[in-house]
Amino acid sequence: MGKLFLTNKDRTIHGHFGRFATVICGCFGSPWTFIGAGIIVLFWMIVGPRFNFSPLWNQLLNTVIMVPTFMMAFLILNNQNRDSKAINLKLNELIHANSTARNQLINIEDLSDSELSEMQKFYKHAPIKSTCSNRKNKSPVIIRRQSDY
Repeated sequence: MGKLFLTNKDRTIHGHFGRFATVICGCFGSPWTFIGAGIIVLFWMIVGPRFNFSPLWNQLLNTVIMVPTFMMAFLILNNQNRDSKAINLKLNELIHANSTARNQLINIEDLSDSELSEMQKFYKHAPIKSTCSNRKNKSPVIIRRQSDY
């Protein structure tokens, strides 16, 4: 098997958008942004009565709030998708590296909902295997769930 070569120089639109989404989500997820949003709401509450909360004032406020919210939804979704892919790849690597793991679980995220439900039922009723680190004999120990009693 060839070497896996990872590079940070993804110069496609997806690469640029991914980096942009990560930076924006990091910035907008900070406490300072929350404080800034609170200040904007306070400003609206103070200045609104001076304009008698006119339709123009309400339309301006709705536009100013709606557009960034709409755009942030896509940025957050992109960031979550990238994080999910990274976590799945890390788990796939761990399954691949572990000689006792079942390789059928690699790329399990590509299964249909019914196939995932079948696997969930299997693991729900399967005994949990564990090894005790303080025992001399490191053979697996079967641990029963409380629901098995």
